[in-house]
Amino acid sequence: MALLPPLPAEEWDDKTRAAFIGMLARDRQNPEGAGTALSALAHHPDLTKAFLGFSVYLLYRSTLPPRLRELAILRVAHRRECEYESQHHVPIAQEAGLTLDEIEAARRGEAADEFERTLLTAVDELEDKNRLSEQTWNALGERLDKRQRMDFIFTVGGYGLMAMAFNTFGIGLGHDSEPGQER
Repeated sequence: MALLPPLPAEEWDDKTRAAFIGMLARDRQNPEGAGTALSALAHHPDLTKAFLGFSVYLLYRSTLPPRLRELAILRVAHRRECEYESQHHVPIAQEAGLTLDEIEAARRGEAADEFERTLLTAVDELEDKNRLSEQTWNALGERLDKRQRMDFIFTVGGYGLMAMAFNTFGIGLGHDSEPGQER
C-alpha cells in the first residue's frame, strides 16, 4: 500500500501544474500525464518544483557522460532496492549505449571496463561511507575532471534521495507509466 499515493486529479490546481513547468511537456502537466512518481510529488508543489529543477540538472545538464551517469543510477537503485528507478532507467541506460547485459552487471557492481568498475565501486563507497576516499577521488580523476566528479557525487546522492522517497511513498511502476516515461 502506498503511503503517499498520486494526488487525485480533482486536487490538482494551477500551483500544482506550475510545479512541473520545465520538467514536463504542457500536455503531461496533469495527473494522467505525470505518471505515478511525479503525481505523488504533486502533494507538495513547492518541494516538487525545487527538487525537479535539481533532478532535471542531473539528468539533462550534468557534465557526467550519460553512460557513466546511468551506471551510477542503476547501481544506486539496486543498492537502495528501488524497483521504480531500477526499471525506469533501463530504457534511459539503453539510450546512453548500455546493453541489457551491461545493465544487469552494473546492478551487481560489475563492468567489463576497468574505469566503469571503479565508478561502480565509488558508488558503493559513497553508499557505505557517505564519502569518497582520496584514492577513489583520484582514480575517478583519471577520466573525470573536478566538475564531473562533483556531478557524480550529486548524482549518487540525488538518486539515493529519490529512491528513499519513492520506496517510502510506495511508488512502483504504475500501469499509467511506461518505464523511461518519467525521467
